[in-house]
This record gives sequence, C-alpha cells and structure tokens, in this order.
Amino acid sequence: MSDKSLEEIIMHGAIRLDSPQFGVMDPLSEETEPQAYYDAIKKRFAEEREVRLNYRPEGAAQYDTELQGELEKYDDDPYGGEIIERDPLTDTVECLFIGGGFSALLTSARLREIGVDSIRIVERGADVGGTWYWNRYPGIACDVPSYDYLPLLDEMDYVPKHRYARGEEIYQHCQAIAKKYDLYKLAVFQTTVTATVWNKEEQLWHISTNRGDHMKARFVICANGILSKPKLTKIKRMTSFKGHSFHTSRWDYDYTGDDLSKLKDKRVGIIGTGATAVQAVPGLGANAKQLFVFQRTPSSIDVRDDWETDTQWAKSLPADWQSQRREISLRPPQLSAEGLEKIKAMPRDEKLRRQENANMDAMMRIHKRIEEIVSDKDTAEALKPWYMMMCKRPCFHEDYLPTFNLPNVNLIDTKGKGVTEITEKGVIVDGKEYELDLLIFATGFEIQKTGIYNEIIGENGVELNDKYSDAPCWAFTPRVIPTSLL
Repeated sequence: MSDKSLEEIIMHGAIRLDSPQFGVMDPLSEETEPQAYYDAIKKRFAEEREVRLNYRPEGAAQYDTELQGELEKYDDDPYGGEIIERDPLTDTVECLFIGGGFSALLTSARLREIGVDSIRIVERGADVGGTWYWNRYPGIACDVPSYDYLPLLDEMDYVPKHRYARGEEIYQHCQAIAKKYDLYKLAVFQTTVTATVWNKEEQLWHISTNRGDHMKARFVICANGILSKPKLTKIKRMTSFKGHSFHTSRWDYDYTGDDLSKLKDKRVGIIGTGATAVQAVPGLGANAKQLFVFQRTPSSIDVRDDWETDTQWAKSLPADWQSQRREISLRPPQLSAEGLEKIKAMPRDEKLRRQENANMDAMMRIHKRIEEIVSDKDTAEALKPWYMMMCKRPCFHEDYLPTFNLPNVNLIDTKGKGVTEITEKGVIVDGKEYELDLLIFATGFEIQKTGIYNEIIGENGVELNDKYSDAPCWAFTPRVIPTSLL
C-alpha cells in the first residue's frame, strides 16, 4: 500500500451507501434500457407488494412479542447459566443504563472520559454485549465493515481480524470495553428493569426490577436498542410442535452441537429469510440431513467480499485512524464539475425517474447474480427479490445462494403468504406437511420501542407510550430521558 495516500489507506474496505451498488443514480451514466423496461419492473414490484399486504392486513399485529405461557421458552437465556442469587439493591447512582450493548458501552466510555464515576449498567443477559451477547447463531458476523461498525477502536488500540468481524470477536470486544472503562464495578446482570418512575420531590428516577431492586438514578439512559426482544410470527397451532425448537437469538448448541454435527441425522426447518437466516442457512445446509427454508419474502443477496485483515495495513494506520475514517465517510460524495452541472440542470421529475431506474438496475443486478449461482431455475426465480433496494435490509453473503444447490436443501417458497400452520410433526404450507426434528424461528425482533420490558412513567404519572401515542415515528426511540420529557 506504499503508493496509496493516507486517506486511501485509512478508507480501505469502506462502503458508501450513496453508490450505484445501492441503487443511487450516477448523473454521468447513460440508461441502457427503454423506460418501458423499468415500468414493467415497477409494476411487478407493486403487484408483489400487494400480495404480501393482502396476506397480512394486520401489519405488526401478525407478530407475538410477549412470549408468555408456552412461548416463554423462546425468550429464555441459554448462555448465562443459573441465575446468581444476590440481595436487592436500593442505592443511588448518577447514570443508569438499561441495556449493556454498544449504546451503553460507548456512552459510558464517553462519560468516564469527562469524569463521571457513578455509572451502572442493568442488563437482562449475564454479561455486556447486547445483541452480540444474545445472538450466537452459527455464521454470525457483522454485515457492515467492522472497521466502521465496532466502537472505540482508536481508544482500544484494536483492529478487527476481518473486514466483517465474527460475532465472538465482537462480543469479546464489548467485554474488553467494559473492563477498560471499569463498567463491571456497578453493573447488574441477569436483571430486567420493570419500571422507571420519576420522583419529582427527590428529582430522581426510581428503578424497579424483577430481582426486587429499588434503585435510584439522576439520569436513566434507555440503551436497549431497536432490535432486542425476540418476536415470533403468529401461526396457527404454534405450540403444537413436538420436536425441538428455538429462536435464532437463543441458539441451543446442546442440541445442534457447537459445530452443528449433531444435525447430521436431523430434518431441520427454518422460518424466515432475513439477515440472520442468510448467515445461518449455509452452516445448517452443510450439516443437516435435510434443511427446509420457509420463505415469505426473499432478501437481496449481494457480494460480501470478506477478507482477513492485512497485518501490514493494520500496522500502517495512524493512532486515530477510526476517527479519521468516520470523518471522511461523513463527507458528501465528490462529484465532478460535469456531474454537478448535469444534476443542476435536471428537472425534479427527471431526477426522481433516474433515481428509481438506478434502484431497479441495482436489483436486477441482484437477480442476475441469483441466476448465475442457483442451478434450479424455479428455485432461482423464487429467490429473486421484487422490491426496491432498501425496502428490506440488504444482505451480503458468498455461501447463502450456493447452499440451495445442495441436494439436501429445499426452499419452500410460500409466495408471500408465510407458514400458515404448525403441527405436532412439522410445518404446513399450501396443505403439505413438512416433517421436522428441529424448527428454528429466524423471525426477528420487536422494533422501535423504548421500554421493551419496562414501564416508564414521568411527571404527572404519564406513561411513555401514552406520551408518544400520537407522535411521529422518530419520537419513539429516545435514548436519554430528561425530566422535561414527560
């Protein structure tokens, strides 16, 4: 890399979302297809969308997030071991974080840097890490370059081992941050905050937990993330299955084996084809006797282009390389004078048309990749995503699509309908029963909710959900709760 500038060295492996790869228009490029071509694709997008919406008119109500009764097992922690008994806490701290993931760790580190000593993390799991504590499914890795994604790399003097760091490395990085900034000292684990109530007289928050705690804090920071609480799709006879089952964020390695070798004589089904399934399916396909992938809507699968970090590159980085990288990434795209003039002269409707067409070009490139990799034409067709880029989280993987060429792997495309019924023996789709030994739910998480297990009550007894009942969607994810909020 000796011939490269410092900026080029620092930005090695970076991805820009404002690029044609993600469907962003290049003003200097020329369209190679007639508008009728794009209109037909757009029409197909709309038709496929209507199919999905008509099957699920209830919207978010199609999911079960309470996980009570027979569903409670899908929320149990398989990693933390026995709950460690302790006396209830009744002390007072300056800052209390609900959650122990990236948000809590990064903010706590910055508070430490300005001299705040009294910091407590209250975490439902048995350690810090947040999503990287809970999600340990096979194949897990970040799908954003780890040189950008992992926090505090400058401060920790650390460079990730791969462009896309594996889950275990990210979890260990979280633990290292907690140790460096002495966050374990007051941390409370295996504890769920159940109520956060503002006391006007004391000017303190009163925090209750499922362990009988009644703590107090001057500031409470909700750092539970936006993808924290596992959810299940509501399916007829959900609890009737007599085989083994779990949610991907509660992976049962006692059943599958650490290397998935215990699945060699097992018929495995996985419901869901989102970002988690895209990473888990290759390992399941390589090890299970049979794998059935139940798909409602396919994900877009682009090239991941992963690599092991070059040690010479890592050594060449300046001490504040991640900070510089972040600053460079936030710069607007550098267009040529010709490009700027062309955009300036382009009417608004033409900009929108060109942008839509560029988005469709990106998706058709994804389609072509599927056709080139997947051998069976019907399977390839079923794996094609018919929607605009970014309508679903884009995914990146080298092994997901080739997995469907394996003789033991079956894509069960529900054509937007989803799985309709579960039986004692397996799953029913279009009247056909697929018998399984193991059923895995890759059905994601409840999103955009601040108090996921926690009732938050501010001044005048107003509960946070009531406060925001008529607010715009951006108002549903506050991170710091000041006294003036409620």
